Amino acid sequence: MMNDFFQADIMLENARVLVVPFSLKYKEPLKKIVFDEHIWRYMGFSIRTEHELEEYIDTTLLEKLEGKAYPFIIIDKESESVIGSTRLGNINFHNKRLEIGWTWYGTKFQGTGHNKACKYELLRYVFEQMKFNRVQFSADIDNKKSQNAILKLGAKQEGIFRSNYIDQYGKQRDDVYFSIIADEWFDTKKKFFSEYD
Repeated sequence: MMNDFFQADIMLENARVLVVPFSLKYKEPLKKIVFDEHIWRYMGFSIRTEHELEEYIDTTLLEKLEGKAYPFIIIDKESESVIGSTRLGNINFHNKRLEIGWTWYGTKFQGTGHNKACKYELLRYVFEQMKFNRVQFSADIDNKKSQNAILKLGAKQEGIFRSNYIDQYGKQRDDVYFSIIADEWFDTKKKFFSEYD
């Protein structure tokens, strides 16, 4: 199951977005949106140079190869432009839980509804195809924009993980955690994602 999962070509789409496996072929489109310091403020790293972009791509693909995460590229359906990236990580097949995160968008695509469209497809895949029991999300304690975006998905806030990661400046940071569980998915889908049904 696990090996099949990481080797599968998972492609998800709706009227707003196409969510496709992350690959090296998206390097040039990524260069158009990735060099913006505002994107990386709460990510624990930043991409300022082409060399750092290459490192990010290499690391992202290695994590998939090692079975640590399944990364995606997000494409705007209307313009056919690459607009960001997200991934499924911290995947525990035995306990049927994972985290959706490591998400970022080019600045002009933030707050446009693309994130909700993307997360809907990922949540639907995890709960309805993978039959997982739990999806969790996290956001830096000061990243109110991301926290609000997660709440708009119908996720419930669970608590604060203190000193959960070290940011790009070497500072310990707290994260706020949220979740959606399988028992509430269909109600959540009806209440928060009715425009996609």
